Amino acid sequence: MGDSRETFGPKAFVTGFPIKHSRSPLIHGYWLKTLGLPGSYRAHEVAPGGFADFIHSLKDGSSGFTGGNVTIPHKELAFRLADKPDALSQELGAANTLWLEEGALHATNTDGRGFIANLDERHPGWDRHGTTVVFGAGGASRAIIQAVRDRGFKEIHVVNRTVERARELADRFGPRVRAHPIGALAEVMSGAGLFINTTSLGMDGEPAPQLDFSPLAADAVVTDIVYVPLKTPILEQAEEQGFPIVDGLGMLLHQAVPGFEKWFGQRPVVDAPLRALIIADMEAH
Repeated sequence: MGDSRETFGPKAFVTGFPIKHSRSPLIHGYWLKTLGLPGSYRAHEVAPGGFADFIHSLKDGSSGFTGGNVTIPHKELAFRLADKPDALSQELGAANTLWLEEGALHATNTDGRGFIANLDERHPGWDRHGTTVVFGAGGASRAIIQAVRDRGFKEIHVVNRTVERARELADRFGPRVRAHPIGALAEVMSGAGLFINTTSLGMDGEPAPQLDFSPLAADAVVTDIVYVPLKTPILEQAEEQGFPIVDGLGMLLHQAVPGFEKWFGQRPVVDAPLRALIIADMEAH
């Protein structure tokens, strides 16, 4: 039997295709319960062909939702269909958080903020060097590059197997971002204080290449946006070589904070019980 509080209060969603494996309902459900707030948050699968109609129902109120999260493959279309996308989502060309305000559908992208907040929580001082290496140039790297640039990093080296993809990101995010082929990895790692894996290498037990992290600054931090497994092969390698590591789970947790505050009116906290709850769910599946 459902919680009676779900009958009242704001209703929010996460939508994607597929969406059944999303852990967002677990995160937001935890906050609703611990804060004692009325409302609900649920997964709502929408196929690509029906997304525009779904957004229309959100705008005219017939969906019953106050707002929600958007994930693959709808982020770009969500941005385009929003009435008032903010500057972050405009530069990215993608939105992951939507909310209705004064009759207009607003949009932002919280992935970058989640990434930064995770590092601030797990390893304060991670940004002291001002030079970072971003491994991979896929869609996931956009918000990461934007976030570290906006944090004040002076040099952002994007290394990718297809260097043209990296050049596209350099063109998008400005002169502090530089594109390199895989062969330049060791050179651009020299003295860098942060290494970010934005590829899917090592996800779900897949193999990952052997990397030598020794060119990095002695106190450099290595992080991965993948969180299944929690300690990816790339993070294992970095830890074995003596570098502090930060897993990607906190990015998932922290990126959820701004949306929850918009929909339910209170700013939630990413705490140890929430992290433990998600890790237990990961281990159970």
